[in-house]
This record gives sequence, C-alpha cells and structure tokens, in this order.
Amino acid sequence: MSEIIIRPAGIDDSERVAELSGTLGYPVSCETMRERLSRFLALETHSIVVAETAGQVVGWTHGAEQELLEMGSRCEIVGLVVGEGQRGLGVGRRLVEAIEQWARGRGLNEVFVRSNVVRPESHPFYERIGYARYKPSTRIGRRCPRNPPASRPPFTLPHR
Repeated sequence: MSEIIIRPAGIDDSERVAELSGTLGYPVSCETMRERLSRFLALETHSIVVAETAGQVVGWTHGAEQELLEMGSRCEIVGLVVGEGQRGLGVGRRLVEAIEQWARGRGLNEVFVRSNVVRPESHPFYERIGYARYKPSTRIGRRCPRNPPASRPPFTLPHR
C-alpha cells in the first residue's frame, strides 16, 4: 500500500468527499459538497481532514467542537468515511488521530462519536482504537416546516 498522507481538506476535494459520502448512504452532489466545505472550512470550531494515498483521497473525517450546557465543551466526530478498498489498512485510525490532535490543540479533553446501529462493523473499529460504548440512544427528528400551519398558535412562554 502507498503511504497514507493526512491533510486538511480543501475545496478541490469536494468531488471525492461527495463520492465517499454517497458510499455511506448520504448522496450529495459535488456542487452541494463544495458549498458545504466552503462554509465549514471557514469555521475554527470544525476540522475536516482527508486521507490520501497515491494522489487520491481515500477517506475523510469531520470533527466539531460542541459546547453543551450540561457537559461543557468537547469534540464530536460527526463524520468518518474510508473507501471500501482502503478499510482495515490504518486509514480510519489515522483520520481519528488527526481529529484527536486537533481537539487537544483546542483544549478539549473528550472526543466522542455516534455510530449508527446499521453499521455494526464500525463499532469494533472504534473499540480497537480505545473508544468505549457508554450510552445507547435513539435519534428522533422532525423536519421544521418553513411556514408553520396557521391553525397552530405560536409558542409563547408563560408569564411569571
């Protein structure tokens, strides 16, 4: 295998980052990915790193600093993708290490990741590199309509 080069993502990586996102079930156009990368790369509270071998991007990861009222500041790995032909070769480990280094540099002492139950093959990967399962949870969501129905009264806080 060629040497693995870990480096910050750039706008020119948009096409390959979009392709890799599609392999996880998140299809996105190159144009949309370019717009997203442009926004995120400008934020100091986010780090997007790619792994490259033989001149081709074979994986990426996205770390984000989050400040939570109940827990303080920490880093979440919000995305990690390694191309199918590159898995098991140390690419994912190197990408996670890059996010951990970035987090330490920001003074964050915890890195966590949410790993989907439909990807059970990823759970042992994280455990092998020192992460521990500690809180199973269910993700619950809802789309927010741009214009809420007029029949629903607006939310107001009760008077004290």
